[in-house]
Amino acid sequence: MKKKTISEDRQCPYCGDKTEQTKQGFTGSGSQRYKCHKCGKKYTLNPKTKAYSEEIRNNAIKTYLAGVSARKVGQIYGFSKANVLNWIKKTTKILEGDSHIFTKLELDELYWFVERKAKTKTRENVYIMTMISSEPRQIQAFCVARDKCAWRIQEMVDSAPKAKKYCLDGYHGYLDVDCYGAEHIRNCRDKSYTHNVESINADLRHYIPILRRRSRCFPRKLETLRAVLEVFVDAYNAFGVAKMNFRRNRDKISRELPFSVLDFL
Repeated sequence: MKKKTISEDRQCPYCGDKTEQTKQGFTGSGSQRYKCHKCGKKYTLNPKTKAYSEEIRNNAIKTYLAGVSARKVGQIYGFSKANVLNWIKKTTKILEGDSHIFTKLELDELYWFVERKAKTKTRENVYIMTMISSEPRQIQAFCVARDKCAWRIQEMVDSAPKAKKYCLDGYHGYLDVDCYGAEHIRNCRDKSYTHNVESINADLRHYIPILRRRSRCFPRKLETLRAVLEVFVDAYNAFGVAKMNFRRNRDKISRELPFSVLDFL
């Protein structure tokens, strides 16, 4: 039987005894564990932690809310997408309970071209798909790709906060999207359900030079377009929260603001 090592320089944090403190293996993070034979308690002095810092958590949450998928956030910071979703649940409570679920999320897409104009009728060869909330006015998820297939749209739905209602346009790819029991409005004629997302897509074309119509300025690579959108979405979402807070105690009908989205870039 292995002889127990008595440590005389350790003090039990529970009873204060220093005479019978023995080593009791290690914790999962590699810290030395001790046992006090007077009170029977086990303890660890100066324990190591596997937890990520508060700064990393906040940056990951901000990146996620800017429209980057949970899987992509995990790849950027080097951890699982489950970590991001768990932090979202604990800190923002977006996904906890019906009272914290968005009333409505709108989805739409706009097309453009990268590197060259294609020979199709509208000359598009790349699509930008967005999912937005109206209160606050934010881009909850977006995707840049060469196609707009259903599984890409599904990834956006999975990565974004949940909603009671999803408002979509007439694109047939939305038929295969699983909204997890929420109301699914696929509207082919009436645009009143998707006017917010179409307005935000118009903002993208207005503020981002490489998306403007009748412009010679366009991205040469898909990665460039995606990077530009990530920066803009972060600023646009911060602008949306600031606008909501500014109008909360003021006239909500007034369109005047003392700042613009450019102040957040």
